[in-house]
Amino acid sequence: MEGAEISIRRAATLLRDRQVSSVELVHAALSEIERLDDQLNAFLCVYRDHALAAAERCDLEIDRGVWRGPLHGIPYAAKDLIDVAGERTTCHSRICIDNIARRDAAVITRLREAGAVLVGKTALHEFATGGPSFDLPWPPARNPWNPTMHPGGSSSGSAVAVAAGLVPFALGTDTAGSVRHPASVCGVVGMKPTFGAISVEGCFPLSFSLDHVGPLTRDARDNALVLASLLEPEAARRMQCRPECAEPFADSEAGLSGLRVGYVDAFHRASDVNTDIAAATDAAVELLRSHGAKVKTLELSPLRVFTECGRTILQAESFAIHAETLRERHADYGTRGRRRLMSGALISAERYVRAQQIRTHLVREFLSAMRGIDVAVCASSLELPCAIDDEAAIEATYDRQARTPFNVLGVPAISVPIALSSNGLPIGLQIAAKPYAESLVYRAAVGLETAVGRAFRPSVRSSVRTMEWTS
Repeated sequence: MEGAEISIRRAATLLRDRQVSSVELVHAALSEIERLDDQLNAFLCVYRDHALAAAERCDLEIDRGVWRGPLHGIPYAAKDLIDVAGERTTCHSRICIDNIARRDAAVITRLREAGAVLVGKTALHEFATGGPSFDLPWPPARNPWNPTMHPGGSSSGSAVAVAAGLVPFALGTDTAGSVRHPASVCGVVGMKPTFGAISVEGCFPLSFSLDHVGPLTRDARDNALVLASLLEPEAARRMQCRPECAEPFADSEAGLSGLRVGYVDAFHRASDVNTDIAAATDAAVELLRSHGAKVKTLELSPLRVFTECGRTILQAESFAIHAETLRERHADYGTRGRRRLMSGALISAERYVRAQQIRTHLVREFLSAMRGIDVAVCASSLELPCAIDDEAAIEATYDRQARTPFNVLGVPAISVPIALSSNGLPIGLQIAAKPYAESLVYRAAVGLETAVGRAFRPSVRSSVRTMEWTS
């Protein structure tokens, strides 16, 4: 039994051939959670009995020849702002500690239909904002590469669970980079699809016009499998995606030769970027070029324009969502989350409308710049993770990134691990494309993983994850 480190693709083959059972896979996941999660705090709750019962049903179906697809019988986790019928959706906040969901979120329904087995809900930043906090009912998740360091956010628990080998995949949400941030600093793959391609129904909102749901996995091929099962039917049609296939996106294995790449190097060169990140990003782009990609510089508006636009929209919309509760239960929020949410009270209608107008201009600019280009690439973070209890550094981290532009634009963007920093922490590269061009994003991501010729192979020493490069 290969345990919780098994890939989705390998597990699907073994399940279909009856060489392993879903019950065994779920037991392996539950055992790893029990062994490691006291040190990592990735999970807020674990559905042990329900998960094992669901796994038994999967095994019976497969025994009868009923095969739902590559996620059938695969264990996973979901960020705890995603509703599961009859279970608590806490949003990692005292405010929602007794909130019981009446129905499944749309993404949970899709994964049930695909046969995936939910083993638990994962930690996040309070209401997906703020950063790691120590004044909430549950502790924050910790980076599995070094538990004293920040794991990124807000989908921190989901990324930690995947990086630590507790589950093969997990769901997160991404409003200003909240899937790609923890993916980048935990050494996993995190995808934010085209806006609206995955339903956010049943997910507690942070920003109505910026929120996305996306999968976190240990490699790009697995990520494509999960995304395919989450897509709305119209989105799948526009992407020419075949969810039932082992390779749902036709172009994903086409390789890098001839791929037209736009390098947005100004996003990090205009900033005081960490030298390890700058070097790793440049090296990854050179690797794309050396394997046949046609690389050119892609010029967009300065990063600060995207950052300010996205921040204004997010703050205004998140305050609108929380305004009444902030008035009635102000003291029940954590300090960091309350401060972040209250900042939206200062956003005028004029400023919000102006941000939306700038957003329209940025979308037009991006689509024009992408003519004749398949994918855009750029750095993800501009700083390495800081200590999890360094409040000033945490605050600075959230604007020291290049992920927000792709939420403002509403286009697909993925973070793929490319290197380790000098202090042994993962570094991610972002790959983006035009709306509904997820197949090109996966083509570049899979091609980059193949070109590197090495894989992130985490192994456990106590709670700390280490990297082993294998040719």
